[in-house]
Amino acid sequence: MEHFDVVVVGAGISGIGAGYFLQRDCPTKTYVILEGRDTIGGTWDLFRYPGVRSDSDMHTLGYSFKPWTAEKAIADGPSILQYLNETADEFGIRSKMRFGHMVTSAQWSSQESQWTVQAQVKGVTMTYTCSYLFMCSGYYNYAEGYTPSIPGMDSFAGQVVHPQKWPENFNYTDKRVVVIGSGATAMTLVPAMADQADHVVMLQRSPTYVVARPDVDKVAGLLRKVLPEKVAYALTRWKNTTMQQFVYKRSRTEPEKIKKLLLKGVQDALGENYDVATHFTPSYNPWDQRLCLVPNGDLFTAIKNGRASVVTDRIDHIDARGIALESGERIDTDIIVTATGLNLVTLGQVAFTVDGTPVDFSTTWTYKGIAYSGVPNLASSFGYINASWTLRADLTCEYVCRLLNHMDATGTTQCTPRLRPEDEGMAEKSWIDNFSAGYMERVMDQFPKQGDHEPWINPQNYKRDKKLFRESPIDDGAMQFSGVLERL
Repeated sequence: MEHFDVVVVGAGISGIGAGYFLQRDCPTKTYVILEGRDTIGGTWDLFRYPGVRSDSDMHTLGYSFKPWTAEKAIADGPSILQYLNETADEFGIRSKMRFGHMVTSAQWSSQESQWTVQAQVKGVTMTYTCSYLFMCSGYYNYAEGYTPSIPGMDSFAGQVVHPQKWPENFNYTDKRVVVIGSGATAMTLVPAMADQADHVVMLQRSPTYVVARPDVDKVAGLLRKVLPEKVAYALTRWKNTTMQQFVYKRSRTEPEKIKKLLLKGVQDALGENYDVATHFTPSYNPWDQRLCLVPNGDLFTAIKNGRASVVTDRIDHIDARGIALESGERIDTDIIVTATGLNLVTLGQVAFTVDGTPVDFSTTWTYKGIAYSGVPNLASSFGYINASWTLRADLTCEYVCRLLNHMDATGTTQCTPRLRPEDEGMAEKSWIDNFSAGYMERVMDQFPKQGDHEPWINPQNYKRDKKLFRESPIDDGAMQFSGVLERL
């Protein structure tokens, strides 16, 4: 049984970042990264469907400490995976990783001030202990994507594929394809498959807001020509985060103005005769759900040249030949792609106990969106739903290192978020508030609660988080420290 100061779970974007910050800010700490899969990359290694790419620019999805230098700011999956591999090797993080370690349980002992972490490795249980546990395992089920129950699916004579389990060398040349869904995955798949397929239909129950942007950031390119690489990257990152937050805030305060701008952009791209009202006008306000990015307007190009089309309707049933719609229309097809979303999970589906009592995270309060009331020496990394994931992952790692260094400086071994007297009776909010996306709403009852004041909040606001993580005192009365470190 090996002991580490910190066990990090997950070797994707968050886990690699955790390794970097632990090495930089806590150089005396020992750590290991346990990864359930056989390689690094998480999302960017798992998803292999055509066209897989970021829906955030890489100057903000990239790490603060490693500039993104490729020309394309909206990058494809293989390029992002290469960047993650480069990061792991450049900073010596790969040597800290142990692959094929699927963490299944974690038990906290207050008496020993440590976690006991169990992982399955080819059917064998491996056990580790650590003083601090940092969950960087993402937020969705890697084993299965979400597929709603659709009557008659089993009777379909063609092929049914979920993007999360895309077959290797899958041939769809000259095939009729229906992609069920209207989110980022669907809008990536449709133009990517349209080049080879006979025709691709995006079948959606309801529309999503879409915005077209170039995949190359010309300002970033100009800055790289005249400034040192790190300076140019920092300025581009500042520019893009500022713009992201500005647009999001304006969407909240003046939704009708943003709505008109978005719809005008689609109408201009598809022409005045296209039915934007039916196919690209949602019933909700912008950023009530995530905005979909269309790099270089590729979806609009596929629609205009007749290689793709959008149908907005509900499925009545599926039969051997295709899909019958509630309107009475039908779509005959050879392939159905169920781009119907993800199954979210809480902290990697790990079974947690604290002093023998199982932890039900739905009964806890979130502490700054990274820790949980009553659960000691634990943090989890969860990015933004309205900006790039890595912006928040970086801040989370910085905070965890501040916390560990504070414990060293004060000689304490335990840090536990606990409600103070002034926190009792807080107004209760969902962990992700004012966000109506189905993949979130399906599981919000499994996540911790959010309060109405700091630090019991998860604001999804980069500017506010920077103050919350970097400037707020570590010893704020809510994060309570105990245990005395035995000094030799």
